[in-house]
Amino acid sequence: MTKTGAVSQLPWQQLLAPYAQPILRRSIIQLLDSAIPFILVWLLMLASLEYAYWLTVLIALPAAGLLIRLFIIQHDCGHGSFFRSRMANDTLGFVLGVLTLTPYGYWRKTHAIHHATSGNLDQRDIGDVTTLTVREYLGLSFWKRLGYRIYRNPLFLFGFGSLYYFIVKHRFPHNLPRSWHREWASVLTTNFVILAVIAGVCRAVGVQAFLMVQLPITLFASVAGVWLFYIQHQFEDTYWEKKAAWSFQAAGLQGSSFYDLPRILHWFTGNIGVHHVHHVCSRIPNYRLLECLRENPDLQQVTHLTFWKSLSCTRLKLWDEEGRRLVGFQHLRQLRHRSVTPRVAFEVPGDSTPL
Repeated sequence: MTKTGAVSQLPWQQLLAPYAQPILRRSIIQLLDSAIPFILVWLLMLASLEYAYWLTVLIALPAAGLLIRLFIIQHDCGHGSFFRSRMANDTLGFVLGVLTLTPYGYWRKTHAIHHATSGNLDQRDIGDVTTLTVREYLGLSFWKRLGYRIYRNPLFLFGFGSLYYFIVKHRFPHNLPRSWHREWASVLTTNFVILAVIAGVCRAVGVQAFLMVQLPITLFASVAGVWLFYIQHQFEDTYWEKKAAWSFQAAGLQGSSFYDLPRILHWFTGNIGVHHVHHVCSRIPNYRLLECLRENPDLQQVTHLTFWKSLSCTRLKLWDEEGRRLVGFQHLRQLRHRSVTPRVAFEVPGDSTPL
């Protein structure tokens, strides 16, 4: 993980405006080269059940990659960046939300809040991976500390947590305010359509065959999706500030990583690894993010992560306000040696969402 320098203070909105325009031809091509292969690979998995299930699970990997690519298209629709027409974005976004198990209207609002508050220490309750400061963690009771440790454990966060988020939480978002009527309508309508689609597919191919095909796709895609969101903001020299000192541009450029993946993985993930550019200007379509990055060298002077380097970020658990970096639990041993044991009352931020 390297940060090659500070990004210049430029009029970013003006500079990036030319890229923040969807190109209809490219949008349609991306939709077709994502949806059609997904359907074909799904049918190939179904056919492979006649031979060996290990082959079915193996084919589930590219199927999950294609589902992630479809999620990124849904993501662009939520930002109004895939089509010029809001109706077209919302219609496609809803349809894709059925495939990705993500209620479009509900997700669109919570994700917009994430963009508006990312890196803000005073607003961590919606759209983020729950992150405590060192002082907050030390102020917790034993059981709350244990709960936080379990939550931040990679086996939980990227295992059970990812499946819970997409399969359960999106069906019953218990922390969704009752006053959000449109978002509740989105959840309920999406749930109904998902049930109808599942019933139709099960009637056509059988319940067992459907589960044997769809479950590994959902598992792989959920784990990868939560991992991508995690690594985009959870790295050592990320950005957190109190509300009074918080800056939208700094949060985007310093608090979002450039996850430099092999070209094929950039394709499957819709270039979402160019996350700092996306946070500075979310109206840029995913297929123009790399173009924007290449043509603006200043945007390359940010935290740069490769896949192998990113694995070490799983040890980071707490924000050290004094050192201004994310640290692991082992950092607490250093504090004990210095006899620093602050005690403050703190309520763990509300139920957070990772995507």
